[in-house]
Amino acid sequence: MLNLLKRLKSGPKPSDQYVLSKEEILKSVIPYHIAIIMDGNGRWAKKRALPRIAGHHEGMKVVRRMTKLANELGVGALTLYAFSTENWKRPKTEVDYLMKLPEEFLNTFLPELIQENVQVRIMGDKTRLPVHTLNAVEKAILKTQDNTGLILNFALNYGSRAEIIGAVQTLVQDAKNGQIHENQIDETLFSTYLMTHSLKDPDLLIRTSGEIRLSNFMLWQLAYTEFWFTEVLWPDFSEKNFLQAINEFQQRGRRFGGV
Repeated sequence: MLNLLKRLKSGPKPSDQYVLSKEEILKSVIPYHIAIIMDGNGRWAKKRALPRIAGHHEGMKVVRRMTKLANELGVGALTLYAFSTENWKRPKTEVDYLMKLPEEFLNTFLPELIQENVQVRIMGDKTRLPVHTLNAVEKAILKTQDNTGLILNFALNYGSRAEIIGAVQTLVQDAKNGQIHENQIDETLFSTYLMTHSLKDPDLLIRTSGEIRLSNFMLWQLAYTEFWFTEVLWPDFSEKNFLQAINEFQQRGRRFGGV
């Protein structure tokens, strides 16, 4: 088990310096849905004696580049863990800045997202989001709702346990109201009660910064997802790293519990 964790944490082997080009990557199966835990912004800033918000600002630029690359590769959906339900515990100045980032990102890049045929979505508890954050997100969702390319799905004020509990509560209420019968309840039905009901479960999960945990992210949906961990901090995450993750995904055999 220890050796497995070391291998997972290392990402691509240091000896493997060759990175396939986009053209070569496209010759094999492209994961339809990629989820990313964008970790390491604060550490990136600390290493440079900068405030943590500088790391978050730099990370926003990476979101733009990865969105563009994913769309070029034909990825169907890109879900980004932007702000968790636990992130409210951070210092108020940092939280306030994080709540401004979606507005800054979407106001700056919305014309580009529209031009690139990207559809913006959000999942999470909207009730606690500041008005300016929610307005920016809802504007982007409205402006891109007819786009048919990449789905850019922001997990904002999202926590998987809260999502699952909410799904169970709604399911129980529907059963009480006679809308469903207990014999109908299975994995497929339950999935329709989750925030990702209109999306295929992720094929690939990427987590940056060297941490090996899920941090309350899509616990149900990641049951058979391929994981790829890297030591690279999110602001340093490059197109090369993204292609490496997809390349390794393409080398794995997905059996979904079978032989």
